[in-house]
Order: sequence, then C-alpha cells, then structure tokens
Amino acid sequence: MSSVRSVVFPALRLLVWAVIAAALVVLAFRGGTDAGQDPAGADGPAFVDVDAPPIPVSTGTVSNTVTVTGTVVADPSVTVKATAAGTVRRLLASPGPVTAGQPLLEIRWEEEREPVTGTDAEGNPTVTQPAPRVRTATVGAPKAGTLTSLDVLVDQIVAVGDRVGTISPGTLSVTATLSQAEQFRLLSPPSTAEVEVQGGPAPFTCGSLVLGAAAPAPADEPDPGSPADPGAPASGGTTARCAVPVGTAVFAGMGATMTIQAGLAENVLVVPITAVQGSVQTGNVWVVGEDGEPVERAVTLGLTDGDMVEIREGLTEGEQILQFVPVPDDTPIDPFTGQPIMGGPVG
Repeated sequence: MSSVRSVVFPALRLLVWAVIAAALVVLAFRGGTDAGQDPAGADGPAFVDVDAPPIPVSTGTVSNTVTVTGTVVADPSVTVKATAAGTVRRLLASPGPVTAGQPLLEIRWEEEREPVTGTDAEGNPTVTQPAPRVRTATVGAPKAGTLTSLDVLVDQIVAVGDRVGTISPGTLSVTATLSQAEQFRLLSPPSTAEVEVQGGPAPFTCGSLVLGAAAPAPADEPDPGSPADPGAPASGGTTARCAVPVGTAVFAGMGATMTIQAGLAENVLVVPITAVQGSVQTGNVWVVGEDGEPVERAVTLGLTDGDMVEIREGLTEGEQILQFVPVPDDTPIDPFTGQPIMGGPVG
C-alpha cells in the first residue's frame, strides 16, 4: 500500500496535469476558429458577428430633404471700379439710390496723334505734331442699390481697376453652414430652398440657391462671420446661400431654417444606411448566400434620406443582406498557422 501511495498516485497526478496542459494548447491555437474567423481563413480579414438577423432588400420611397439652421444676412456691398486710365473729369452722381448702369463719374484721357508731314513755302519737308485727341469714358453702376460712397475727386488720376466707389445692394440672403454629410447629399442641388424665419412671415421660397465658400466682404466692411456681426454664421467651410425675395419682412441677424429638397425616388430598391459601406455613388453590402455565409458585393447608390439609401444597381428585391456592415475582428493571427492567437499578442 505504501508503494502505491508513493509511486502510483504521483504518476497519475502527472498524467492528469499533462492532459490538462495539452487541452489548453489545443484551445489556444484552434478553439477560436469558428467564433471569429472569416471563412476565407488567412486570405482575408476576419469579421465579428454582430448577432443581427439578415434583412430582405425591399422597395420604398426616398426623399432627399436636407434641413439646416442658418441666418439672414445682408448681401455684401459691390465695389465700383474704374474702367479706364486717366483723370476724373466730373462726378455724375451723389450718395443715394442708383439704378443698374446709371452714370457715376467720367474719366478723361488724351491720345497722341500721328505726326503730319508736309512741305513749307520753300518746298522743305515739315513734320507737324497735332494736338492730342481727348477721350472720355463713363463709369456706370454695376448694379442697382444705394451708392454709399464715391472715393475719388475731380482731377484725381486713376488706373483701370481702381476702386472708385461702393454700392450697397440693399438685399438679403439666408446662409447656412453645411456638414460634410450634407454636402455629399447635395451634389446636385436645386435652384431654390424653402425658408422659415422664427417669428416671421409664412415660409417662403428662397431663390438663386448656391453652394460654396462664404462670399468675402469688401475691405472696408466687417466680415459677416466676425464678432462685429454676432448674428451671422462663422466664416469658413461650405455654405448654402439663397436670395430672400424683395419685400419679405425679415431682417439681417434673424435665425432661419432652410429646407432643401434635393430629389425624390419612388418605388425603388432601398436598404438601411447601416447595411452599406460607403454613402455616395458606390458602396458595398454583404449578401447572405444559401450556405448562410455573407459575401461582399459592390452596389451603385442613389438618393438617401439619412436612414435609407436607394440601390440603383447590384441587388434584387428579396435578397437577404446583413443589416449592419461587419466589423473587422482585431484578434491577432499566428503568421505560421493562420489561426487566431487567444489572449492577445505574445510578448
């Protein structure tokens, strides 16, 4: 009995520990294969199963309506520039209302004439320099508005392009800053937007809608985005800007909501945006095959409303797709075996 205790039991103990150690090694190098590795094995990235049932591709309506918050702003003044080089002969207007094309000032300059050759009474050749030809040009108002200043004096010398005055158009616009996602949704914007001013008149159509960087203010005016005009949006970035109809009872500095209807697609294939990798023009979805495994497929995208996106090519109605784009699994892979390394990277 003493020999059994001193020899057999220790040997059994060693055997049990050896079996446990072998099982741990197998689990470490092979146990995670089915849980997180992509069926492609080492040839492609593994994806984490988000445990959401697949959904069918269906038809629906997508209305690409972008609503942004903006501000009513005064349109920047227009600079009047000299159209000829010479001397200011006279001023034809004074500060106040002007119409488009109305004469504001006149510029005078002289042109030398070609010398005249001839002979005198004795038959000798002569050369006579005639008096220079006097030319004038009238500088007109580039647009209607209020002439706020004429910045030149009579007899002042000016060059082409010099600033000679300023006209305030007296019109208003609504401007709003766009996020990156909103810019992508407005790749083909309409020419109008619907605007509502809090506490103001009924919603109205705002025309001449343009997208782009904010228009710079003239040198003698404050930047609309500067602290001098706290009601205006911050400068920089891409903005949507549209013209307020003349006579609309709104004022610079008022808050406004701009709604841009950029397209409507009815009875088209739609899927949730969560199912698509990409959001503009092209994307990828994961189609569930007959074997239950998801396969990546490229699709052509159309309109989106922020929740659903139109599928123009790449899918058919009723196909099953993953509701969420698979998330790459960051589990480290053994470079020799191609199997996941459980417990993280080694030392």
